[in-house]
Amino acid sequence: MRIRYREMEDLLRGILLREGFSEDIADLIAGVHTRSTCDGVASHGINRFQLFIEYVREGIVDPHAEPECLNRGGFAEQWEGHMGSGVWNAHRAMVRCIEIAGDRGFGIVTLRNTNHWMRGGTYGWQAANSGLIGICFTNTKPNMPAWGAADVRIGNNPLVIAIPRKNGHVVLDMSMSQFSYGAMQRYLSEGRHMPVQAGWDRDGVLTNDPAEIIASERPLPAGFWKGSALAVVLDLLATLLSGGLATHQIGLRDSESALSQVFICLDPKLFAPEEEHNRWLNDIIEDLHRSVPMEDGMKILYPGERVWETRMRNLREGIPVDPEIWKKITEL
Repeated sequence: MRIRYREMEDLLRGILLREGFSEDIADLIAGVHTRSTCDGVASHGINRFQLFIEYVREGIVDPHAEPECLNRGGFAEQWEGHMGSGVWNAHRAMVRCIEIAGDRGFGIVTLRNTNHWMRGGTYGWQAANSGLIGICFTNTKPNMPAWGAADVRIGNNPLVIAIPRKNGHVVLDMSMSQFSYGAMQRYLSEGRHMPVQAGWDRDGVLTNDPAEIIASERPLPAGFWKGSALAVVLDLLATLLSGGLATHQIGLRDSESALSQVFICLDPKLFAPEEEHNRWLNDIIEDLHRSVPMEDGMKILYPGERVWETRMRNLREGIPVDPEIWKKITEL
């Protein structure tokens, strides 16, 4: 089924207001979930909304909490999330990071005791739309084995890198697992297997069956040992810089909460005029587009290129939604 953008946003906003969120925060959260779904990332948009509301009702997410700056010095600030909405906290942290970079050319804001930020790319787009390079990452609960390990001790710790460009921002948004859990859930709901091996089943055999991997909680690290190492480093940095919990400590909690995050902004105009760096970026992307595809009709894309096309189509035709998920949300 397809739902119009405004209908989805209005429904989510109404639910959030009933759960005690202020109008400003309800508007932001509803907008982020709707926009993510419209952009083709339902796994971290509408599909996670019911779980988010459950976290609110269980007291894991505090709808009244506001992030607070604890320490600042030069271009860096350390913030406390007070277990508020992950979307609101991350948005505020990136707003502040953009402000610092606007004044100093570079800014970093770290955030502790926050909740799931939903689609990480949201904050990369936020930075790029302000004309800044944005880099942000978060740790998670333990949900992936370290390379060579049989048990689960590291997180799939998403990393976002956004580069502003007049003809379309470049936005990388990736977890450290070959397929995020959201992507695996999508394949499962569609009754499909992933196109490549994506993790181990409960017997330790590599498989592309999403049901088996979700049950084992052993997704394959992206790049094998390289993704495993990067996940560990991102957790170390997020914990060190924010003063918050590490992945193994988050794993001791009853829910995936009290996460640690880092937001970085850099003004590219420090290094070259905007026209010049846009020319450099365009040259690189044009060369990428000249790649010879392995299959007829395939187009080689830069990170984030598909988003605009998906967004425009869904704004015209309505946003695709799983009927069962939509039914459950209308009953919240």
